[in-house]
Amino acid sequence: MSELRTLPVPDGLDGMRVDSGLAKLLGLSRSTAAALTTSGDVELDGSPAGKSDRLLAGSWLEVRLPEGEGPPEVVAVPVEGLTVVHEDDDIVVVNKPVGVAVHPSPGWEGPTVLGGLAAAGIGLAVSGPPERQGVVHRLDAGTTGVMVLAKSERAYSALKRAFRERAVDKHYHALVQGHPDPSRGTIDAPIDRHPKSDHKFAVVTDGKPSVTHYEIVEAFRAASLVDVKLETGRTHQIRVHFSAVRHPCVGDLTYGADPTLARRLGLTRQWLHAYSLSFEHPAHGELVTFDSDYPADLRDALEQLREQDH
Repeated sequence: MSELRTLPVPDGLDGMRVDSGLAKLLGLSRSTAAALTTSGDVELDGSPAGKSDRLLAGSWLEVRLPEGEGPPEVVAVPVEGLTVVHEDDDIVVVNKPVGVAVHPSPGWEGPTVLGGLAAAGIGLAVSGPPERQGVVHRLDAGTTGVMVLAKSERAYSALKRAFRERAVDKHYHALVQGHPDPSRGTIDAPIDRHPKSDHKFAVVTDGKPSVTHYEIVEAFRAASLVDVKLETGRTHQIRVHFSAVRHPCVGDLTYGADPTLARRLGLTRQWLHAYSLSFEHPAHGELVTFDSDYPADLRDALEQLREQDH
């Protein structure tokens, strides 16, 4: 059995490769989307589409999906460690624990923020794809910290616009290997999918503009604690940028971190934490700020470094 989906290409996907655009539109992995083009199950305005063909806004996509390849559903399951920092009629701010994805996606079988909120009876805006309703920004499953979701439609629109226009002040702390030089600077390098690895991203010439500001706040022999302010919000941006300048996040084996150092500090994921989020509240326009303390694994790793240096 298969399902035929016919849909117009939205403006936001204009010029994107068919496999990338299809993945974004239907919540598929890019390799699944590419396989559909190879098997002839994707047509663009009535003609077979290749995976590297470009999408044109307003044109029509016809996709024949194998059964079970539709967008994943949000399942209401309580999430241990997911705490609500603030909630009102328009927004809910949460502290996301490690090992939790923001929303369901193909191949992810672990807990999600959306599933945890649904289990807690917290309703979100219905804008956006069904499996990502209320989501205005994301954190990687292995990244902890503070994030906001929209409960009302006005909040969804206002927050999406604020993130798009870079009007949200997002601060992270990252423990990176070595000592970035200069101690305060900007990494301005375009990011897109890794050319050879579907689950990774990389600095590539024709990628999307990506800007990361950083400042060292504490230096150790083996690593530096940096305050990071994101100007753009690409997937894996901090991890990719620091890896590209040869100072990967400690514990981030995916992007070239030293496994020996990670083991010594007891880290099983990247040392990266979203500790502060400031934006104009969509209801009254006043600036609001929400913070999040380091979780135990990151705090312990930091304490070990401090002890080893003294």
